[in-house]
Amino acid sequence: MNFIHPRLFEPGQAWQGLDVAKFDGVTVRVHWTDQPYRWHVNDGQEVFVVLQGAVRMYHRAGEAETVREMGPGDICTFAEGDEHRAVPDGPAHVLVIEREGSI
Repeated sequence: MNFIHPRLFEPGQAWQGLDVAKFDGVTVRVHWTDQPYRWHVNDGQEVFVVLQGAVRMYHRAGEAETVREMGPGDICTFAEGDEHRAVPDGPAHVLVIEREGSI
């Protein structure tokens, strides 16, 4: 058994991840951040869960851009090829589930 307290993970470098599990080509990581992440497209599906803090999640589809406010317990998913960006409002812990090696 592995027990993790995400709130205790503060590496001091934005978006550094703590590996929770790897299985069948999928990674599960806790990330700490206080900085925006760049616009990007994953090479597979992604699940993004806010554990602590607040995050604005931006999504682009063609020329349309949407933003959603996320708080603890909120979950969003992205399909392969979805362009998106996460912008925290202060420090945040997030759980990310994605294809191993994805950006």
